[in-house]
This record gives sequence, C-alpha cells and structure tokens, in this order.
Amino acid sequence: MTLTTSFKSYAFRNFHNQFSTLTRIIRKLPISASKMTNVHGICAIFFDLDNTLIQTRKGDEKACDKLTELLKKQYSLPQETAAQICKNYLKMFRKCPDNCSMSLHEWRQILWRKALGDNYQHLSNVIYFQWLELRYKYLSLTTDIRNMLLSLGKKYILVLITNGTSNAQWEKIDKLNIRPFFEHIVVSGDHPWEKPHPQIFREACHAVGVGPHQVIMVGDKLETDILGGVNSKLAANIWTPLEGQLLQDEGPVPDFTLGHVTELLFLIPKIANGIRSRLDMLQLSDFEDGNSNSSDGS
Repeated sequence: MTLTTSFKSYAFRNFHNQFSTLTRIIRKLPISASKMTNVHGICAIFFDLDNTLIQTRKGDEKACDKLTELLKKQYSLPQETAAQICKNYLKMFRKCPDNCSMSLHEWRQILWRKALGDNYQHLSNVIYFQWLELRYKYLSLTTDIRNMLLSLGKKYILVLITNGTSNAQWEKIDKLNIRPFFEHIVVSGDHPWEKPHPQIFREACHAVGVGPHQVIMVGDKLETDILGGVNSKLAANIWTPLEGQLLQDEGPVPDFTLGHVTELLFLIPKIANGIRSRLDMLQLSDFEDGNSNSSDGS
C-alpha cells in the first residue's frame, strides 16, 4: 500500500467520524439530544467488536476448517497436510495479522505461501481469496445481533471502540457493513492509545457529547474492555466472556456478566433502575424470558 493510498484511507475514516459529529452539531443534536433523556442518565453504549459483536476466534477457526475441506477436495491434498497448512496459517495470522510496510492482501499472501510450503505455494493466491470469502461469511453479524443494535440504537447512542491495527479493523467494519449501526467508531490503530487506556474512552465520550457516568461498556476482555471501563469511571461495565473464561482473583471485576451479548436487552432496564454493584454478578435467571436462543455467531 502506498503512502498516498494509506493517507487517503485514513483521511476518509476520520472524515466519516468528524462528519457524523458535525452533522449532529448543525442539526442541534436531534439524535443525541433525544437519547439524553433516558432514565438515570444512561445515554450511550460502547461496544467492543471482536468476540463481542462478531465471533472472530470461532469464525476464523470455522473458515480454516472449511478451507481444509476445500484443499482436500479441490486440490487433492492429503487430509493431514491440508489441516496442518490451515493450522499453521491461522497461528501466524493471529500472531501478526498486519504488516504496516505492505497491504493486507500482500501480507496475508506471504503468510499463505509460508503455510503452504514449497510443494503447494503456487496455490497461495487462489487459496487466500477463498479464505477471505470464507472468513467474512463466518464473521458476519448474526440477525439477532443486528436486531439488538437496531433496537438499542433507537434509545441510546451506540459507539464502537475496538483495539487493533487500523487497516485490519476497518476492513472488518467495512466488509461486514457495521458503520450504519454506530454514531461513532474508534479504532485504536488510528490513535496513540488503545484499551484499557482511559484516553481512548475519553475520546469516544467527547465525540458523542456524553460523560463517562452516562456510558455502559460491553466487551469480552477483562484486561482491556472491563479494566478500561473501570479506570474510566463508566457507569457500568458488562462482560461477555468467551466460553470457559473465568474471573481472575486480582483482575478487574465487571458489574455484570452475560452469557451472550443479546441478553443486554434484558439487562439494561435493570441498570436503568439503579443496579450498580461492582461486586455482584448478574444471574439472568432473575429475568422472565431471559433465555437466549441466539447463535454464537460462528
């Protein structure tokens, strides 16, 4: 990617956020102002992206599992060889998903050539694009999460705040058509800080005109989403842990824990009624109709 292309991409993303903010000012904040009237001052919800709204870890694993089948059926690779190739790629990709000295496409094709090895690296170009298509198939927002965002967006200011390199995160946001659900999007790669640094939360608050005491944070990582929300003195911090993940003895403590992010629809009325304990973990069995039949997004 050339410097000019990179600058244009960065400028466009910043224009999107700045234009959204400017539009609210010009219109005397018709959207945000209407959402400032929520009871008990909860006006905005900050969402993490990966493994919160989209099942990145599971989706990437499913994409590689499917690609293993394709390598076997379409290219006659032995099952064990195909599986090892995809395992090697995923390991390298997770360790280093981006390289600032080149485009995402170039970097990933290099990783695929390494994973395929001398015998099969001639397939790297076609395999890469098959993987890319599969990846975004499995990362796509599920219907229940789309509906949740649409419902919450009628009452609250929704902000996406995600850690990661700029190119990689904006690719997800654009390919998954996530922009329309949010009034503001913050990607850490565009800033000098990332979650849990309080400054990235302050930037998000400032962008949509709310105070930390008016914000709920929702995310899957204790060490970034929850710790950052606690240190930024947000109104409440809601944890959506990966399967099998447990609280740490000396780590940050969320206000509430959800089995699935869509259960937020049942939780918010409880928060609005003044439940603020940073010690008690919410049991969803307290709610009527609180069971989620939703997909895990994978």
